[in-house]
Parts: sequence; C-alpha cells; structure tokens
Amino acid sequence: MAATSQSGLRDTVSGFFQEYGLAFVMVASYFGSGSVFIASSAGVRYGYTLAWAVVGAALLGFMGQDMSARLGIFGESLMSFIRAKLGQTGALVVSVLLSVGCVAWALELTAAVGKGISILIGGAVGWMPLAVLTGLAAIVTGILNYEGIERVMTAMMLGLLVIYLVVAGASQPDLGALASGFVPGVDILGQAGALTFAAGIVGTTALWPNFFLESNLVSEKGWTEKADVSTMRRDLGIGYTVGAVTTVAILIAAAAVLRPAGYTSLETFITPGRALADVLGQWAMTLFLLGAVAAAFNSIIPIMWAPAYMIQNARGKDVDSGSRDFKIIYAIGTGIGCLSPLVTIFFGLSVVDMILLFPAYNGIVGLPVTVIFLFWALNDSETMGEETNSLALTAANLVLVVLAIFLSATSAPGFFETLTTGGF
Repeated sequence: MAATSQSGLRDTVSGFFQEYGLAFVMVASYFGSGSVFIASSAGVRYGYTLAWAVVGAALLGFMGQDMSARLGIFGESLMSFIRAKLGQTGALVVSVLLSVGCVAWALELTAAVGKGISILIGGAVGWMPLAVLTGLAAIVTGILNYEGIERVMTAMMLGLLVIYLVVAGASQPDLGALASGFVPGVDILGQAGALTFAAGIVGTTALWPNFFLESNLVSEKGWTEKADVSTMRRDLGIGYTVGAVTTVAILIAAAAVLRPAGYTSLETFITPGRALADVLGQWAMTLFLLGAVAAAFNSIIPIMWAPAYMIQNARGKDVDSGSRDFKIIYAIGTGIGCLSPLVTIFFGLSVVDMILLFPAYNGIVGLPVTVIFLFWALNDSETMGEETNSLALTAANLVLVVLAIFLSATSAPGFFETLTTGGF
C-alpha cells in the first residue's frame, strides 16, 4: 500500500512537471535577497503603502513573461530577434550591456548569501570568504541539467512561501491598513525614496533576464504551438501568485512588527531578523535568515544563465545549456559575481547597499531596454507571422513599456545620487 502511494505521488509530481514548472524557475530567479530585503525595507519605511507595487510588479512580470513565451513559441528567442534587427555587432553590444546588470545581481546575491550564512553560524567565518564559496557552489550547481534545477527551485519557492506566511501570520497585521496599501495613493509621491523602492520592487519582480530566458526555455517544456499558450499562462499564474504572496508576507511582517517597534530603516542585513527575534522569538530570526539565504542562492543560477543564452544568441549560435561554450560563459560571469568583497573594499558599498542598489539599477537600465525590444518583437509580423499582438494585447503590453520607462526616469536621479554618495 505504501509503495502504491509513493508511486502515485511520483506520477503526480512527474505529471505536474511535464506541463508546469518553468514559471517557478522564473520566480525563483527574481525572488532573491533583493526581493526579501527590499520588501522588508519597504514595510519598515512606508508601512503597507507599497503593497500595490508588489502586486503591480507581479502583474508586469506575468505580462513580460507571457510576451517572452509567445515570442519563443511563435517566433524566436528575444536576443535572436535583436540580432536580426541590429546585426551581430549591435546584438553583442546589447547583450554585453545587459550582462553587466546580471553580474551586478550576482555580486549582491553572493554577498547576501555569505552574510546570511555568517550570521547563522554565529560569525565564526566572515561573509567575504563565504561569498566567494557561494559563487563557486553556484557554478557547480548551474551546469546541472535543466529538469533537475526546475524541480529544486519549485520546492524551494514553495518552502519560502510557507516560511514567510508563518512569520507574517504571527505578526498579526492591521488588515484594514493592509487593504488600503493595495491602492496607490497620491501622497506616496511626496515620500522621499518611495519611488526608488517601487523601482526596486519592480526591478526584482519584472526581472528582465527572465524575458530572455523564457523565450529560450519554452522548448524545454515542449511549448511549440498555439495550443500550448493556455498551459504556459496557467504556469505563469501559479508561479507569480506564489511569488507575490510571499513578497507581500515579508512586507506585512516588517510593517506589522518592525515599524511599530520603532525601526525607520534597516541599517544592517540582520536587522529584520534580530527585530523579529525580539518581538516574535528566535525562531522568527532563524526562519527569516534561512529564507533570505535560500532565496539569494536560488536566484544566482537562472540570472547568470541569461548572459550565456544572450551572448550565444547574439553570435547566431543555437544554444545548448549542456554545451562547453554555454558553461564557460556561465562560469566566467558567475565567477566575477562572487567577487562582491571587492565592491565593499574598493567602493565602500555595504552588503545592504548592494542588495538595494543593484536591483534598482536593473529596474532603471535593464528593464526598459528589454521591454522595448520585447514589445517591438511581439508586434513584428516578420517575426510573429499571424500571431502578432492583437490590439488588446498591444495596449496591455504598452502599459509595461510605459511604466518601465516612467519608473526609470523618475527613480534614476535618486539612484545615482545614492550610488555616488557611498550608499544609503
């Protein structure tokens, strides 16, 4: 009987991953230390008032992923489209420019994992050597087969959902204030730094590397024709719902526990955990930090896959994630990303500064560039044939483009000021 139950469970799991799972890789990609810490900081600084940004970012992420998947199903990968329009040199320039953003992400992610592990082991080892080891571990893990990584990341995301829902539930939030936070107010425009945080939330959720990845990875799921679009959208709906609920849960815990406790900012990476421990108990700190470490490591791999796909597509190569060239590009990019201690030594940016600033950089630079090309591709009849955007889809997708450009323009001055003045 037990053997039959186990066999049935295996069949159920296998059946799920035959159709779904790609969205969990995409969500795991965006749900790193940036999402955890920016959501915590937003809750501390602005209470529940940026909850709308989490939901809006998830909807924009869903929309961008849908565009990218349809491009991959009916046309070609996004960077292959860019190569067709700009030529190989132009595509290589774009891919290298965008890859800088991926490396920036890897720098903050390795720093976050290193710092989190250092805290969990009581400071027995400093965060800097642990950050380098994290990058090396990510190199080894990232060259594994896609199917195995997809299953690991799905399990990790579901685990993170449980962790942060438990912490949020114990925080006993003000439900009325939370509900009002899902409606953006005009007063948020007058709060210093609020839009930079909104850009950070969007930059970590509507993750532009995912748009390049999904247009390549749809083939891994066998999504190759119109009938697969509905499955793809269900997959995205499940994945982005899990991601959004998890992010809101983090914001709730910070707004309900840390803000009333007198915190107005999070000066160090461990502040959220320590504050939660003071109010809810040591278990809350342990769960928070375990979640942050797992989320950060989870993100490194798919984010650093993106340059390998982009550069190969820009060169006109058919990309095979098992190929030597793919693995070399991935290993070099991730290797640079594990040098986060040098960012602190030479530029004076703390781990917290990196966690807040580098996702915001990607929201300001990488996201608008990517969505403009994506919008162009979905409306290009030479690429999409009869599957070009309908008028309704064009209008909906245009929202993503306009918002990405708006957030970039409004938050860039504050971002560069913070960057050049030594961090927050």
